[in-house]
Amino acid sequence: MAQHTPPLTAAEKARIAVLVGRMAKRSVAGEQVDCSDLERAMDRILAAARARAEKATRAA
Repeated sequence: MAQHTPPLTAAEKARIAVLVGRMAKRSVAGEQVDCSDLERAMDRILAAARARAEKATRAA
């Protein structure tokens, strides 16, 4: 089941855009290139955004 994507700040959107660009650049190099470090970084950004959104809903 896919998790809901939380609202992202402008900085988070920019960081994700940079990571997606780096992933695309690596994928041009070939299928055997590892992108797991960039995927983990994106997961951390999304996890922080989810935590922030959850904290905001609890405070409201």
